[in-house]
Amino acid sequence: MELGLMSFADMEPEKQAGSGISANQRIKDLMEEIQLADQLDLDVFGIGEHHRPDYAVSSPAVILGAAAVLTKKIKLTSAVTVLSSDDPVRVYQAFATVDQLSNGRVEIMAGRGSFIESFPLFGYDLEDYEGLFTDKIDLLLKINQSTKVTWKGKHRAPLNNLGVHPRAFLDQIPIWLAAGGTPASAVRAAKLNIPLMLAIIGGMPEQFVRFINLYKDSCKELGRSKEEIQLGVNNHFYVGEDSEIAAKEFYPYYATMMDRVGRERGWQPLTRPQFDYLREPRGALMVGSVQQVVDKILYEHEIFGNTRFLAQASVGTVPHDKILKSIELFGTKVVPQIRKALN
Repeated sequence: MELGLMSFADMEPEKQAGSGISANQRIKDLMEEIQLADQLDLDVFGIGEHHRPDYAVSSPAVILGAAAVLTKKIKLTSAVTVLSSDDPVRVYQAFATVDQLSNGRVEIMAGRGSFIESFPLFGYDLEDYEGLFTDKIDLLLKINQSTKVTWKGKHRAPLNNLGVHPRAFLDQIPIWLAAGGTPASAVRAAKLNIPLMLAIIGGMPEQFVRFINLYKDSCKELGRSKEEIQLGVNNHFYVGEDSEIAAKEFYPYYATMMDRVGRERGWQPLTRPQFDYLREPRGALMVGSVQQVVDKILYEHEIFGNTRFLAQASVGTVPHDKILKSIELFGTKVVPQIRKALN
């Protein structure tokens, strides 16, 4: 199983509107996190895309391009590329360029996104939410497979035997489908013959077993062997030397982030008992000691059979030094135990 990290580059909104000072520091910190992950021999680092004042990255490809020059071995992926409000030609060109910089280490994780800010920002109608993604993932896959493309859809101008350049470093760029647990997403990924990444941000992981099995069964029905099926999961994550200290450190930042998002979506404020419930052995929140986190990752692997795990290791505005310490513990203590247990 591949083990890695992902980040949305959460940050405090600018104190002075338009100054860019907060984003400047957060992006510098993010580059240090990616470099550390590479030095710790982790397999993957993913960068999210948002168009909000509380996240620093709106263009994952730009960040990954910088990371490609600063790292040596780690795979670099978006997490996710909001494909519905982007252009597949430009997405492919941007990531193929990063692929050249990294000598073939780049991936694309395509999704519809958990926020909707990008739709009005780029002039798209939310009523076309489903159709936009259907069109654009189809076109992106065709571009990835062939230099010259002929394509026609409903929500973008057609292509008639046009070339898309530059090309990937080696053959094709791995493309994953990111999902939040809807059955249609599992079936879509299977039909498109691409790996599936599931985000588990609350509740109990066992609730997603039926979703995972739907993806696997759909793949098998389409003739793919067990060995060909790639499946990833990611969880909110913070590890410390001591379980209770880790929880005490992380809770204020996590609650602030969840409450901010929750106000937009009609959620009730997060309480400490709810937080502790999510930290229980079968809960979704991977916050605690090294052994607690190891046990949770292995538990999810047991019920899902996933081939990739990504820890979302900088949730909320946890201070940078604490994020680095958590990443260090993940790379030096958690990952070796997982690899040993699964070999």
